[in-house]
Amino acid sequence: MNTAGPPATAALLSLENVRCSLGGAVVVQGVSFSLAAGDLGCLLGPSGCGKTTLLRAIAGFQNLDSGEIRLRERVVAHGQRGTAPESRGVGLVFQDLALFPHLDVAGNIGFGLHRLARSEREPRVREALALLDLADFAGRFPHELSGGQQQRAAIARAIAPRPDLLLLDEPFSSLDADLRRAIRDQIRALLKRLGITALLVTHDQEEAFAFADCIGVMRAGHLLQWSSAFDVYHRPANAFVARFVGEGRLIPGRVTADGLIATEIGLLRGRLPAGSQENAAVDVLLRPDDLQPDGSNGLSAEVLGSAFRGADTIYTLRLPGGSEVSALFPSHHQHAVGERIQLQLDLEHVVVFPAGSR
Repeated sequence: MNTAGPPATAALLSLENVRCSLGGAVVVQGVSFSLAAGDLGCLLGPSGCGKTTLLRAIAGFQNLDSGEIRLRERVVAHGQRGTAPESRGVGLVFQDLALFPHLDVAGNIGFGLHRLARSEREPRVREALALLDLADFAGRFPHELSGGQQQRAAIARAIAPRPDLLLLDEPFSSLDADLRRAIRDQIRALLKRLGITALLVTHDQEEAFAFADCIGVMRAGHLLQWSSAFDVYHRPANAFVARFVGEGRLIPGRVTADGLIATEIGLLRGRLPAGSQENAAVDVLLRPDDLQPDGSNGLSAEVLGSAFRGADTIYTLRLPGGSEVSALFPSHHQHAVGERIQLQLDLEHVVVFPAGSR
């Protein structure tokens, strides 16, 4: 398992061997990672993998069974003892936003600033309104706002107290696709400009790549990889990460006497799993962008299906040996189901796993 992330000068958030249970069932097991000050992180994984429970543990709403959480080198949770949520310096944006319906936007933003004197509170509210382009909506109530405006109001409320860390629990999931991208990009740019450290939880890999500097892929309560977005895509730690991220498909291969990999698409050169010997069975990762149309090397495949996406089309293809793969073509290349097409490989490097690994 690879949990080493990019080099960081100072870890604002650190988790060490964190374990959490719900209703007697372990839902987070042995999770360790750190997030540098000013970086944007993401916990990515399928529903039920434990990512929201882990976020709640960082916020202080979920007790640990064991392990330790530090914020700015201050221990906020150790074993079953922890600092109260309001004393952790953490902002939280929920999936349902949780805006107070009886308060207007300014009132919602100011709610978390009640400990400040009025002379400090009002400028802080104005600042948050301006940062999120909400100055004209300060007196409106949540039901009078659009989905995007509600989202920005929730973010403004969370950053107004100037938290050390902002936690975002699938905050964009209720928005339509175009608005989701626009709000996500706006929030990312704002957090980077303000130097706010943030951790996002999502099951959407496109959102993870667009938002985060560091991505942690989770499965069944375990953190499988914590790395840069580039490494998670191009250097996945195991076969599950390879398949879950980037629509990867695995095709079978065998190690040759001279250390190459014999596959149905030809001989490939890649870094072999430790201890691989001649004739060892392996799986080779193919991404949709590894296969290009109009090849002249004799590699052909049968079209099984397609999904038009505007500028490009994802094709499902059957290779000569029977393996199914995905290929990303410009959308002006149109191919019918059952058609045989010629391919060429565009492999920058070959990722190889032991056969049958998960």
